[in-house]
This record gives sequence, C-alpha cells and structure tokens, in this order.
Amino acid sequence: MTAILEAKGVVKNFGAVTAADNLSVQVAEEEVLGIIGANGAGKTTFVNIVTGYLKPDAGSIRYDGRDITALSSRAITRLGIHRSFQIPQIFPEITVFNNLMVALGIAETGRPGLWRALATRKRAETAQAILTRYGIEGYRDQRARVLPQGARKLLDIAMAMVGDPRIVLLDEPTSGISADEKFAVMDRIMSALRDHKVTVLFVEHDMEVVERYAKRVLAFYDGRIIADGAPHMVLANPDVRTYVVGPELHRRAAPSHA
Repeated sequence: MTAILEAKGVVKNFGAVTAADNLSVQVAEEEVLGIIGANGAGKTTFVNIVTGYLKPDAGSIRYDGRDITALSSRAITRLGIHRSFQIPQIFPEITVFNNLMVALGIAETGRPGLWRALATRKRAETAQAILTRYGIEGYRDQRARVLPQGARKLLDIAMAMVGDPRIVLLDEPTSGISADEKFAVMDRIMSALRDHKVTVLFVEHDMEVVERYAKRVLAFYDGRIIADGAPHMVLANPDVRTYVVGPELHRRAAPSHA
C-alpha cells in the first residue's frame, strides 16, 4: 500500500532532553497504527510534530508526498490530518447537537460565526447523522459538560472527524473510561472510522485495547522507536516488555493470540 504519512530523520530536543531521536516511519493509507510507550517516551512529541503543534529540530514530515514540516497546525488540519486529545476538546456549556453544529460550521467556513449563520438545515441533518453514527443520539439535547466520559470521548472524536480527514490521530481514546465500557466505546469509534476509510494512529496505554484494535504497533522508549510490527510481535519483544508493558501485563493479554 502507498504511504500516506512519512516521518524521516525527525529530531526534537528540549534542552538536554531528546524527545525525538532520529525517528523514521511510514504509515500506509487506511492503516490502523497503535502507539505505545511509558510517559515521556516520545509518543506525544511525535504526534505533536506530525500535527504541527511542534516543529522538529531536524528531519521532515511528508503527507501524501508533500513536505508539511513547516506548516502550521491549522494548515495541516485543513489538508486532512485531524486529531483528538486525551482531555476532550468540546464546548461544555452547549448541547451535544450544538457542539457538532459549531464544528461543522468551522469546518465549512474556516472560522466560528454567528449561531444564526451556523444553523442551516443541511448542517442540522449532517449533525444528526453524526450523532447516530457515533451512538450518542440519546445525548443530543444534553449539555456536553454532563456527559459520561465515554460519551464525551465519542463526541470529541466525532468533532475531530468533521471535514472528512484522511488521517486522524487519537490521544488515549479510552483514558478515563471504565474497564467495562472501554471495548464498547472503541468498537463504536473504530466502526465509525472504518466508515470514513481513514488512516488511524492512536496513542494508548491499555495493551488489551492495543492488541484488539491496532493492526501495527510502534513502541517508543527514550525518544526512539524500539519496535515496529504486528501487535503480538511487538508486545513479545524483550525491550518492549522491559521498558513499556512489563512481563505480567504481557502474559495477561497474550492468550487472545493463542
């Protein structure tokens, strides 16, 4: 498959700390890539560089063959690389439906406008369809601040997908979600993203989620990629077991691949 995203020789230093140490990776179109690593391993730095929130000290990021290294985060979003955040970036004091209406208006016009201008019939129909796709139609008229964490995550990702991106980066999509809910929420997210035929990169600390949903895994440690491959191979890697997941966690997840 053709690479839609490529990082080549990416370096990022924060003083004496090297957060990205000569990172090179290619991501294929419609791939589902899990990104793992302990806190401070370089995962978020990599995501921030790809999405334009940080600029590398060396190296380049290419999207669909185009060098986007110097572009702003807003310009990169407009090209079709979107992201969600560990803490959902929603408007807490307005309804779930109106959150989507605002997101749709910004995606179409490039900036927020008066509410009257945002409330068109076409946008309302699109917002309702998104609510249904992400399974949050039951929360339509509730203020976003009162949503349970799983519904907040779904709303945040639904808003990140407005504008039909080709790549979406998800920062810990199951963070804060109970163990009983995490698979149901991820099933809904991944089903919706498959409908979009989008390339997915997701940062995750829950190895059960990584094994179940990622088709390929990058393991970060000390600003470097120490393993890259299928989930069962990466999670069995001795360095990954030592520096990322730990032997006990790996043994608990391993039977699903027996």
